[in-house]
Amino acid sequence: MLIGTVIGNVWATRKDEGLIGMKLLIILMKDGSEIVACDYIGAGKGDMVIVATGSSARKILTRDDAPIDASVIGIIDQIESDYEEML
Repeated sequence: MLIGTVIGNVWATRKDEGLIGMKLLIILMKDGSEIVACDYIGAGKGDMVIVATGSSARKILTRDDAPIDASVIGIIDQIESDYEEML
């Protein structure tokens, strides 16, 4: 699992059938890279989120045949760590 921040939405009128009805978000990762993740929990711009990647991302959405590589699986309220600089 990864931690990132929602920075935007993606709208695609033409997409694979497995993605129809899915909300797509742009997630800024700690290393500065961006990924697109499916969201079914209602995250929004500015939210810090937990992202699952790979086959786990599809299983969460129970869409084994969908071309999903990343899914938002949680909205973070707070992080507590002795290593704040890593977050």
